[in-house]
Amino acid sequence: TFPMKLWLLVNSPCVHSVRWDARGEGLFIDQGLFEQELLGVGPGAAGEEELFKTKNFGSIVRQLNLYGFHKLTVSPASSAAGSRPTPSTAGGDTSYPDGPLHHFWNPHFRYDRPDLLVKIKRLTKANKEKLDAGLEVTSRLPDDFQ
Repeated sequence: TFPMKLWLLVNSPCVHSVRWDARGEGLFIDQGLFEQELLGVGPGAAGEEELFKTKNFGSIVRQLNLYGFHKLTVSPASSAAGSRPTPSTAGGDTSYPDGPLHHFWNPHFRYDRPDLLVKIKRLTKANKEKLDAGLEVTSRLPDDFQ
């Protein structure tokens, strides 16, 4: 599933474009690097576009939204305090981020709780109709109805 794929990516030492925030409760995605690294876009692309079957970053964001992830505003303080160490070497490859940095959050996507992944449900047409009617759907947060 998409959430499981995301979980494996963020925990992979080989993937640099997706990482946990400082509290391990949110996700930072470096758009420029993500497109190169995982969507096979631009120079130096690994050509692993099969992973997501798309080359469009907007499609990934749509998937995140479908699974109830919420975009948070990135403040310089929160992005600086990521879990990935940033060595200050002269090499240009350690600079982070390379493109727009996106911060996503889902109550069931947490560093220490892979068991919660099963609770992340895709927002289906039926679920959307419930939302529009003001009913609660488990894959969304209650504050969406206020």
